[in-house]
Amino acid sequence: MNKGEVKRLGDYIREVDVRNRDLEVTKLLGVSISKEFMPSIANTIGTDMSSYKVVEPRQFAYGPVTSRNGDKVSIALYKDDEKAIVSQAYTIFEVKNKQELLPEYLMMWFRRPEFDRYARFKSHGSAREIFSWEEMCDVELPIPPIEQQQKIVSEYEAVTRRIRLNEQIIAKLEETAQALYRKMFVDGIDKENLPEEWKMGTLEMLCELIIAGTIPVYSDESRYLVLGQKCNYNGSIDLSKARKHKPKSSCISLKFGDILINSTGKGTLGRVGQIYFQPKDVTFDSNMTMVRAKEDFLIEYVGSYVSQQENMFVHISQGSTDQTRLYCSMVRPLKIIIPDNDTLKAYSKNCRPIKLLIEQKRQENNQLKKLQSLFLAKMGQ
Repeated sequence: MNKGEVKRLGDYIREVDVRNRDLEVTKLLGVSISKEFMPSIANTIGTDMSSYKVVEPRQFAYGPVTSRNGDKVSIALYKDDEKAIVSQAYTIFEVKNKQELLPEYLMMWFRRPEFDRYARFKSHGSAREIFSWEEMCDVELPIPPIEQQQKIVSEYEAVTRRIRLNEQIIAKLEETAQALYRKMFVDGIDKENLPEEWKMGTLEMLCELIIAGTIPVYSDESRYLVLGQKCNYNGSIDLSKARKHKPKSSCISLKFGDILINSTGKGTLGRVGQIYFQPKDVTFDSNMTMVRAKEDFLIEYVGSYVSQQENMFVHISQGSTDQTRLYCSMVRPLKIIIPDNDTLKAYSKNCRPIKLLIEQKRQENNQLKKLQSLFLAKMGQ
């Protein structure tokens, strides 16, 4: 398909405005900027729900307001079998003829970054910028034969199902790792009456380094990848978000098992990630604090402990609302139980295979998401 074969979307969709007059529908949803329906967090006490809009399977809902929305359009395709309701602020629409245009194919188009940029460009208003229904109808997109649409959708959804399966596996593995930690070091453990050879200590007693990163200068010629706040996610590290920098001073090369803590940043302060791959020429910037265990068999125990301190890191940080910072001097004296070496080695032996498998599944999902992006990019070619 070439770019000349584009159609006006308004010829294929129509607005739907069905209100919850009889109050039969109670499932209240909202639409996120990740383009998914989600349970509404709005306070509806005393609200007249009869004026809310009903959305049915394979219908779309979108929020016309695009300003202060992360440069994205909140739009989603409803896939559940039962009806739901959404706020009157949303616009509901559906495909007129599903033998000409698959809703799932259209939703793929809405997921393209190019669509978000187009919608923001076309939005207008003063206090609030709106991507109106008229502008939505004027969107142009390629609409191939229905068989080709189905093939594209099937390939995309196969990748999506694999990602979701991996996410479910990761969640189960994380539950297993947490249960193992609780069983060995939390349940039935009295800090005032510890088992023989166990003792109370501080985090720095188990670590050879607890240090802040350096301030980098952007340089395409640098061989170093520098990890920043955006690289910490879900307890792991996303190298794809690292940038090439030349540190102002000598930097520390990260190693397997190193832990990175976001030491500043609104909404990300305290986030913890641990490296479960073999990094090469990777360092970290001044917004991060690194924790490195003294011994290999301490990696899992120290990592599990630190990952459970995210709320504590936020609590003990200092500064104003916008410039709160966690300093290394606040991390080093944190109290920690120090079990005997045999127990720690046993925990490492049982926990490391779980952690490695979690990292494997996360890296697989990173590649699958790149494949999804490729599918979306090809739609415009």
